[in-house]
Amino acid sequence: MRFDVVRLEEFERDMRRLLRRYSTLEEDLDTLLKTAVVAYHRLGHNTGIVPIAGLGWTRLPIFKARKFACRSLGGKGARTGLRLIYALDAANDRIELIELYFKADQENEDRERITRHYELR
Repeated sequence: MRFDVVRLEEFERDMRRLLRRYSTLEEDLDTLLKTAVVAYHRLGHNTGIVPIAGLGWTRLPIFKARKFACRSLGGKGARTGLRLIYALDAANDRIELIELYFKADQENEDRERITRHYELR
């Protein structure tokens, strides 16, 4: 029931930057992908993942995981303020990680980054 996971280069930069502040982030991301993302897309459970609307025509559907539990931000559970943006390629059972950010540092997803990689051409 797993998805293959691909990380965009810009996502890797986000990850390296945030790992300096949140040492458990890599493990927490893996847990999110194995549980919440699979539960949402395979089982239809509401897990704090929402489609991102208003992007125009994209070649893959884009989603935001709003409930991201990070142990390095102790005591907040899934309301840590971390956000994961990803594209779902259901036909190939693949998830492409686009962006990771802390809501206190950045209000919303980088729509320019999304359209640069996913707009129909």
